[in-house]
Amino acid sequence: MKNFLAIAFVLLLFSACSQKNRTVEKSGTNTSELSDNQLLDTVQYQTFQYFWDGAEPHSGLARERIHLDNFYPQNDQDVITLGGSGFGVMAILVGLERGFITREQASERYRKIVDYLGKADRFHGAWPHWLDGPTGKVTPFSKKDDGGDLVETAFMIQGLLTVAEYFKTGNAEEQKLVEDINSLWHDVEWDWYTQGKDVLYWHWSPNYGWEMNFPVGGYNECLIMYVLAASSPTHPIQPSVYHKGWARGGKIANDTVYYGLNTVLNFYEHNDDPTGPLFWAHYSYLGLNPKGLKDTYADYWELNRNQALIHYKYALDNPKGFKGYGEKQWGFTSSYSMNGYAGHHPGESDLGVISPTAALSSFPYTPEESMQFLKYLYTKADTLIGKYGPYDAYSETDNWYLPRYLAIDQGPIPVMIENYRTGLLWELFMKNEDVQQGLQKLGFTY
Repeated sequence: MKNFLAIAFVLLLFSACSQKNRTVEKSGTNTSELSDNQLLDTVQYQTFQYFWDGAEPHSGLARERIHLDNFYPQNDQDVITLGGSGFGVMAILVGLERGFITREQASERYRKIVDYLGKADRFHGAWPHWLDGPTGKVTPFSKKDDGGDLVETAFMIQGLLTVAEYFKTGNAEEQKLVEDINSLWHDVEWDWYTQGKDVLYWHWSPNYGWEMNFPVGGYNECLIMYVLAASSPTHPIQPSVYHKGWARGGKIANDTVYYGLNTVLNFYEHNDDPTGPLFWAHYSYLGLNPKGLKDTYADYWELNRNQALIHYKYALDNPKGFKGYGEKQWGFTSSYSMNGYAGHHPGESDLGVISPTAALSSFPYTPEESMQFLKYLYTKADTLIGKYGPYDAYSETDNWYLPRYLAIDQGPIPVMIENYRTGLLWELFMKNEDVQQGLQKLGFTY
């Protein structure tokens, strides 16, 4: 196993961070002597542990949330999140490559996960947003969201296909794992979720049908869903579904300029601000490599790098005068907030809340700026760090944070940092032959 020094230091750090005084200030732990690589090792180890040590025991999948203060208003300790678990299966690969676990341990966990997913509730091949861990039955995300969730399913499939590429030349047990992953992949009825139209719909319920009525189009976090739908060898969509539905007949390319940078695609369809939360630059790109990725509408490296830099420049400008914003504290995304949960991003949705996943998961796009933020957390504000890495969100203006985590925020951190360091997950996912054919089908070059 590698990185013993970093792991030993993490254990010391856990102890030092055990007292939560709800103030955004340094606890006194000496982290200033760690190199940049040791800091990266440390945050990857901690966030990986959310999906390893913190996993729901019956399934091996990720809990929706983990609260170190044990405050669960919905009594949802057993609730599994499908999208966050998709990020988690990729985080486990990071743990394997970094020497935090052995290949045998990883293979055993993946066997448990794949067996569970094969027996869990599915709706025309799509899993729901939430599952009950002990039973594998759907837990409604909302009243009518009690069936298939195609976006969450796409995040899971992205992760599973990446795992399959890693193990496809392994021993007999590992090759059986790959075979079973491919069966799950082939069962997703992407084309059925079009309702026969030129667009993909997010939800379907056995009790409410298509009543949620959420066609997915215009730029957001869902590009990976369209890529996988086009890539399916069993239930593919036609290119017109992508070009007319997702790209809105080309209107998606109506960009603007914000802080001197092109937004590349149109973010206005979702809000009145020129950019969105930073998870839009992460979720689809845990496996889908934006480097050199282009189609009719965008250069996806420019798109994501510019979005991250816009967030950074916005924090430097700090038009609302929030405390702490600057070169060492930046990055806004959907996360916990002072009054529950909010979609933070530059503009009207800026509430003075910084979400560490935003800057840390942007390492491939903004390595220097992201490292400044990482160093700030671990040398100046380590009361914001707990067992599973940086807490979900904080506000210096309101002197607020909670010792709580969300799977969808912790998952991109170790994965995107690994893509920055070695390109591991990008290399694996982009090797998949089905994905390559799907990208070509939609007119991508890569």
